[in-house]
Amino acid sequence: MSPASEANLAQRLTQACDSLGLPVNAAQTDQLLTYLAQMQRWNRTYNLTAIRDPEQMLVQHLLDSLSVVNPLARTFDPAVPTTVYDIGSGGGLPGVVLAIMLPAWQVSCVDAVEKKMAFVRQMSGVLSLPNLRAIHGRVETLEPAQCDIVISRAFASLNDFASLAGRHVRNDGTLVGMKGKVPEDEIQALHQQGEWHVEHIQALQVPQLDAQRCLIWMRRSQGTL
Repeated sequence: MSPASEANLAQRLTQACDSLGLPVNAAQTDQLLTYLAQMQRWNRTYNLTAIRDPEQMLVQHLLDSLSVVNPLARTFDPAVPTTVYDIGSGGGLPGVVLAIMLPAWQVSCVDAVEKKMAFVRQMSGVLSLPNLRAIHGRVETLEPAQCDIVISRAFASLNDFASLAGRHVRNDGTLVGMKGKVPEDEIQALHQQGEWHVEHIQALQVPQLDAQRCLIWMRRSQGTL
């Protein structure tokens, strides 16, 4: 990538963080841009994402993931150690971004594809992120993790997400689904199943992206463990 292209990506990233009201220091900006460059490089061999263009990667991966940082940090104190599982993380989205932006939190990326977790492990070292780890395995077979937050980005339907990943949420923790349009059918199916309910639907505005995005916050229904 040319220096001009790199400068353009850096400027667009800074503008996006400004529009999200997201404080970002020089080290974090550098980590985010290094992550983007590494993703592009590894993608040639490991097929981490179908998106090849770095500008599209910036918007659809990095900015999309950055849009959830403030909503999470308003619910759970960013200065207090908080445990997060990112389910079906792929190349580390949003987990790597959360680990960069919320250094007090312990973030684990979980995926059944080993090469994707190898990339996340590499990023933990390259980006100097002791709070980031990669777990290779199927979410339903892992030991329950007692997390504060279990999040996923287009991993599965809400009902499947809750069924497979809910066991990793501590009793007063939360499941968070990153979605496009509000998935009314999925919400109805989740409520029919009964163990989990949607507590809150939060509209997101992803900078430089002309598409709907929302966060679906879920908690256990009363009377269930």
